Amino acid sequence: MKVVILAGGFGTRISEESHLRPKPMIDVGGNPILWHIMKIYSYYGYQEFIICCGYKAQVIKEYFANYYMYQSDVTYDFANGNTMTIHHNVSEPWKVTVVDTGLNTMTGGRVKRVQPFIGNEPFMLTYGDGVSDVDLNRLAAFHESSGKLATLTAVQPGGRYGVLDINESNRIHSFVEKRTEDGGWINGGFMVFQPEIFDFIQGDMTVLEHEPLEELANQGQLMAYRHTGFWQCMDTLRDKEQLEALLAHNKAPWKVW
Repeated sequence: MKVVILAGGFGTRISEESHLRPKPMIDVGGNPILWHIMKIYSYYGYQEFIICCGYKAQVIKEYFANYYMYQSDVTYDFANGNTMTIHHNVSEPWKVTVVDTGLNTMTGGRVKRVQPFIGNEPFMLTYGDGVSDVDLNRLAAFHESSGKLATLTAVQPGGRYGVLDINESNRIHSFVEKRTEDGGWINGGFMVFQPEIFDFIQGDMTVLEHEPLEELANQGQLMAYRHTGFWQCMDTLRDKEQLEALLAHNKAPWKVW
């Protein structure tokens, strides 16, 4: 399965960093959080990525264009023809497609724009600012066994997020994004979709978390894979500092590689 990563937003809640680069390119432990997310998927065998860019898309394109240089030691020999030698070349088994999906396109619209790169097959989708120790192979198996069109990873981080109404068979009865309630299960990303999801997206202004997921829930086609382990998004500078601290003390649960 291909992995689609939403990386086009403005990241206004972490503007201390995002005024220079897209939020997914903000460093956590010396590497962009986007890199951490891709390493999680890669560990479970998912090696083909489609990055949905928008705000400062060129930063993401330049990162992958120069990936070997960023991850390796380099010698510049100006005295002998201005040559460059890369040492300890770090190679990832990745195929990365970076797509500029528009500056103001909504999340659903970004997914719709990369449909030609996905094809008529199931795919994974997540946000470019959240890490977790979710078992992605178990998630994929759960989705396939459900026979439904969509599965999201449900997590319980406490307040400030919207909540999901999940029944005993893990089917989501309702999807309400960004409701201010404490506790409950929320959408943690790390989603799996059948290609029919594109029929639920009208265009650039469609917010994935509104009409598409709400309609899927109403039709009984949206499942929840309950994850009780680690999950953390990087919405604010405080979130970034918490992730940095976990890495610094070798206590980063998402670092499965």
